[in-house]
Amino acid sequence: MAHPSLDSLLATINQVIVGKEKQIRLLVTALLARGHVLLEDLPGMGKTVLAKTLAQAIGGSYNRLQFTADLLPSDVVGLHVFNQRTSEFELRKGPVFADVLLADEINRATPRTQSGLLECMEERQVTIEGITLPLPEAMLVIATQNPIESEGTYPLPEAQLDRFLFRLSLGYGTRADSKEILKRFRSESPLEQVSPVITVEQIAALQKEVAAVHVSQAVEEYVIDLTEATRNHRSVEVGISPRAMLALVRSAQAFAFVSGRSYVLPDDVKAVFPSLATHRIHLSIEAELHVTEQEVVEQILTSVPAPVEESV
Repeated sequence: MAHPSLDSLLATINQVIVGKEKQIRLLVTALLARGHVLLEDLPGMGKTVLAKTLAQAIGGSYNRLQFTADLLPSDVVGLHVFNQRTSEFELRKGPVFADVLLADEINRATPRTQSGLLECMEERQVTIEGITLPLPEAMLVIATQNPIESEGTYPLPEAQLDRFLFRLSLGYGTRADSKEILKRFRSESPLEQVSPVITVEQIAALQKEVAAVHVSQAVEEYVIDLTEATRNHRSVEVGISPRAMLALVRSAQAFAFVSGRSYVLPDDVKAVFPSLATHRIHLSIEAELHVTEQEVVEQILTSVPAPVEESV
């Protein structure tokens, strides 16, 4: 049975974002799987609107942080400042203390500042001058970067990329999508009409339910086959890690849950695998001249046989 609140959440976001049902479903999947999303797109594709819409639809707090070369880690997580009136140091929390954080143009910050997000994303906590503080339980980081412009940027290291459950791209829509965008946004933004359809507390509870979604031995074997295929492919120098393999199972569970099922099908694994694997594999120098990560992942999905899964 589909969860009514999740259906409402998907419908609400789709009322604002035109023609991106697949990406929106994967975004909600990442939220339920306690993952984070890297949006790699050209400017003006709706990344900020998507993040704001999600935050409003779950009734959560939202912060946007523009990453620049002079941004410091304390600008992300916060710091203690001296209050002259009370003669005491007070904690000034950074923008990372939010249910949805939009880290805009993350690759424009230095590696030192980028690393300030690692603990936040992985442990859902921050340590400021020796004091550890918890972050919101259902916290989601949506980071953006421009795939074309490279001047003045610092490529995300592998350790940072691995913290993102999915890498997604909204991309251009169809001609019909363009007409619908003009229609929806002609007078006023539909974002202004978005009301919460689910609470962050409910999201946190659903995250626990996702962990109970059944994964059969056949599906587990399929996940292992796909994992090993990334490591043995002739064009791949480095395949996906054990952590990524676990993330593949978790995201397949979440995708099945969003689809209204209490068990994972091989199709769920197939649905999340490209977005999970393309930013984690590393092609050999020779292969980069002939294929892309996306093409290699598609080859793997085609070559690795999926089990015939029975429902439970």
